[in-house]
Amino acid sequence: MSALVIKDLHVSIADKEILRGLNLEIPKGEVHAVMGPNGSGKSTLSKVIAGHPDYTVTRGEVLLDGKNVLGLEPDERSRMGLFLAFQYPLEIPGVSNANFIRAAVQARLPEGEELEATEFYAKLYEKMDLLEMPRAFTARSVNEGFSGGEKKRNEILQMAMLEPSYAILDETDSGLDIDALKVVSNGVNALRGPNLGILLITHYQRLLDYIVPDYVHVMVGGRIVQSGGKELALELEAKGYDFIREGLEEPALAS
Repeated sequence: MSALVIKDLHVSIADKEILRGLNLEIPKGEVHAVMGPNGSGKSTLSKVIAGHPDYTVTRGEVLLDGKNVLGLEPDERSRMGLFLAFQYPLEIPGVSNANFIRAAVQARLPEGEELEATEFYAKLYEKMDLLEMPRAFTARSVNEGFSGGEKKRNEILQMAMLEPSYAILDETDSGLDIDALKVVSNGVNALRGPNLGILLITHYQRLLDYIVPDYVHVMVGGRIVQSGGKELALELEAKGYDFIREGLEEPALAS
């Protein structure tokens, strides 16, 4: 089955349980938004899927097209088609954007196959134009001295070049002004299609005005407690999360 499937996922850090039986399925071709209050476990979910070593999975599975990836290293998960756009992208001084992306694309190729430079740069410039990024960004060190909006565009540029099967966008809207938000959203929308499933993690409904999800899931206390269409995000914007919490018998929050 072509889907990212999370089954009964329980995750702890430093003996504290964060995710408590989380279930979620993101088929290729769909955009699923996960919303929730601070401390609900949203960023933990993204890091665990990507393979962050600080978290301990005590139960459950993360299936990528039917294969459990929890025993794999992050680079193996990436080569299988998983991509994570960070909430706070790291700076890498001394490594140019072009070389960084080229190395990442090369790593996806079969052993012995070399990336053709002319084709690579033609595609890179095409995607940069989509994200309104000047050519000078190819020579700049990865994220060094970038504004918040520039860092987020750079994340989407990497996604565009790697062409993953599943992309997790962890609060891509954080730190963006309205103009940068529109540009980044346009870039994500241009990449939508039948071969890409997107998990969009956000606090705010405003992002969903530009990247309209197929489904919205509400996360509280380390699990999905309610799902619906895009209208659910509007209801959250109007009422906050209290009306969700009030419907839970034991609304214990994670960190």
